[in-house]
Amino acid sequence: MNPGLQPFLSDAVVVLRAPTQVWSGRSGDLGAEPIDGIYHGDTRFVREEALTYTDAAEDVLIPEAVSLAEVSASLVEFGALLRGIDDDTPDPKVRLLRRRTVEAGIVRERITVRSHLESPVRTMLRVRIVPDFATMQQVKAGIPGTRPWTAHDAHGGARVEAGDAALVIWASGSHTTIGESIELEWNVDCPPRGEWTSEWSMRLFDPTLVVHAGSATLWGTGTVPTPPPGAADASSGASRRVGPASPVVDPRLDRWLTRAVSDLDALRLSLPDHPEDEFFAAGAPWFFTLFGRDSLWAARLALSVDPGIAASTLRVLARLQGGATDPATAQQPGKIPHELRSATLEMPGEGISLAPLYYGTVDATPLWVALLGEASEAGMPAADVEALLPTLERALEWTIGTAGDDGFLDYIDETGHGLSNQGWKDSGDSIQWRDGTIAEGPIALSEVQGYAYEAALAGARLLDTFGRPGADRLREWAAGLKARFAKRFWVTTPEGRYPAIALDRDGRPVDTLTSNIGHLLSTGILDAADEAAVADLLTGASMSSGFGVRTMSTDAAGYWPLSYHGGSVWAHDTAIIARGMARAGLPDHARTVMEGLLAAAEAFDFRMPELHAGDARADSPVPAPYPAACRPQAWSAAAAVACLEIVARDPER
Repeated sequence: MNPGLQPFLSDAVVVLRAPTQVWSGRSGDLGAEPIDGIYHGDTRFVREEALTYTDAAEDVLIPEAVSLAEVSASLVEFGALLRGIDDDTPDPKVRLLRRRTVEAGIVRERITVRSHLESPVRTMLRVRIVPDFATMQQVKAGIPGTRPWTAHDAHGGARVEAGDAALVIWASGSHTTIGESIELEWNVDCPPRGEWTSEWSMRLFDPTLVVHAGSATLWGTGTVPTPPPGAADASSGASRRVGPASPVVDPRLDRWLTRAVSDLDALRLSLPDHPEDEFFAAGAPWFFTLFGRDSLWAARLALSVDPGIAASTLRVLARLQGGATDPATAQQPGKIPHELRSATLEMPGEGISLAPLYYGTVDATPLWVALLGEASEAGMPAADVEALLPTLERALEWTIGTAGDDGFLDYIDETGHGLSNQGWKDSGDSIQWRDGTIAEGPIALSEVQGYAYEAALAGARLLDTFGRPGADRLREWAAGLKARFAKRFWVTTPEGRYPAIALDRDGRPVDTLTSNIGHLLSTGILDAADEAAVADLLTGASMSSGFGVRTMSTDAAGYWPLSYHGGSVWAHDTAIIARGMARAGLPDHARTVMEGLLAAAEAFDFRMPELHAGDARADSPVPAPYPAACRPQAWSAAAAVACLEIVARDPER
């Protein structure tokens, strides 16, 4: 891999329990690929781990991998054949099983040798571990970044330290050697037709972490997460077990849901001061932390099966709501934050430097309001909703009060080193004209106006419910926004008539056809005829890849199937569109879009990545992976639940 290029993730094996994750090859060894390592928080603690054994000639050999069983997000078992100490018959008789389990801050490996030979098997097993302590951003950027470390004996194991971070290795029955690496050695004596087993573990410590593991059980392991009455307690982050439901009509959805539930469970995090309130980390490996927009959308997509995670996510973000004006962090009173890190986030080569608590998002605030409205309707206890009303009122004031002179919500980075785009498509080139020219800000995104409209009406309903003033003002503002949107955002191009992706700094509608307009469906900002027209375009050949909805039309000059936001397909984006179609009374369109998601899920072995290429299904039988796409990603996993909701709305089709 050339320095400066992001690592490929699509073929790697990940075992995780936020905030800890292990990335390896299919053999279980770490070190062959740039992403490989043991991570805790935003640090790669270990770069290499290799398991070897000694054959009869005393040569050290790498076990030949023959099987891989991903039991759950947090448990994987690797299988190998030890041919170097086997007999000379065709059937292999000596096997090695390597069972890797990840808990928050703990990695365990159980190694088992099984023999079908008539004589004992004797060999030496070795695990070589090379610490690293590189930052996550160095790994993502493809930049070497090993920090100096020291190691010493710790009760027969080893303790390795690099600044505040430390790891402790302990192994049962092994000899530990400390040098440029940590080596664990076992003398294996496996009886005839028997087995030998041992275990080693690693504990990871980083006192600078600002996020901790979640403490609750999200769902059980049933095939489909549909809660019986009362199973999902929206009032707390306490244990929320959901049992299996009747089988889903499409077995692909059944398998996707099973894996998605396991992944969502492993992505749960909390903040130290309120460990009972959980949220979904955005995704592995890059985003093991709180992201306002991502956590809100993931909770919203999963709401039908677990209102509890929605309620706790709302509370977590409410505690971080902006209370002052600070251009350095993009904080404003009433604003919901974008992301939380333990230190300033530097993006090498991109000129981006984000404060540890960064508020550079234009959509998280109205999305917070919309989720509170939906969670309340889904059964969130009235007392819990009422406790969040002050946050609601401040969020609504921000939403209405920060609208530009034209009455639309917009954004611009005031620092020169923040995010230049602050909607969900936050890459620098994501807002383009049809000719490929980059739009100049301030930018008013189309979908954000839909979110704001929906939030204003949801807020009005909640204020009415609890006898608070201000509902009429919100409805009046929403009506004005809808009228302004209808007048200003629509464009007509050779592709048809549709809402622009955004208004630029001069108030001109940026005319590229994109997936953003699918987020308007069911928000109420479009009338029924316009919703149907938008749905027709999004299921047309230029937008529908057959594996989901493209982020940008193939007719746009900037389209490229592997562009991060300019032609790729994002599972959550497509799921939001399908969900909106279903709620807008367009079930046929919703089913068409959902079919593309199911085809993609099957191609990715039912663990949907963050995004994939936008190539047409007619030209490519499987979707091409995007190199550095997170997997699992919370809102991609929650997309499976959105598909379940679509099926539930029209179960006989």
